Amino acid sequence: MFNFDFRPRGVCSRMIHIGLSDDGNTIEQVSFEGGCNGNLKAISKLVAGHSVDEISGILAGNTCGPRQTSCADQLARGLAEAREAAQA
Repeated sequence: MFNFDFRPRGVCSRMIHIGLSDDGNTIEQVSFEGGCNGNLKAISKLVAGHSVDEISGILAGNTCGPRQTSCADQLARGLAEAREAAQA
């Protein structure tokens, strides 16, 4: 498993810990530090086992209140960075 830490910007969560398959294409685990605890735990469970492309396509562009981003949108961005790093 490839582990990657992503520091989100513009949201309440402080860090997103991402675990991808060795090829960087499948999400094995996700956990958040800070943010809306119950919602982010649920997102983490729902995305496990799915492809980076599938989840990024669903979550990218999601907003939170007046913000231009959300923890879900930041996860999509983090997944892209994690996959890039895994495949480097």
